[in-house]
Amino acid sequence: MQKKSENKRIETPKKISQLEFEKKVIEIAEKKITSEKIGEELRKQGIHPREYNKRISQILKERKLYINPDLNNIEIKLERINKHYEKNKQDKRAMREKERVFAQRRKLKEYFKAE
Repeated sequence: MQKKSENKRIETPKKISQLEFEKKVIEIAEKKITSEKIGEELRKQGIHPREYNKRISQILKERKLYINPDLNNIEIKLERINKHYEKNKQDKRAMREKERVFAQRRKLKEYFKAE
């Protein structure tokens, strides 16, 4: 009988060059994915971003592919609330939530000085 620990395979991290790491990050980023999700994806592949000189967000900023995760998440939330509110005009709580999230987005844009 096998122990539970024997069933799990621990994948050893792959060591690739810095240039290959940057290419892989850019390849994943072209799918419009934020830096935090790119890091998760790389870890699933067994590549640990901490072992490299540049951070994922630095690589993306150099290539003008950086998407601010905070702003992106609020944009998605605002789209969902707007879609719900268009279908349910009587939902006063959704209307209030839409105003609150819109204000939150405006404050974050001002903080990050984004367009």
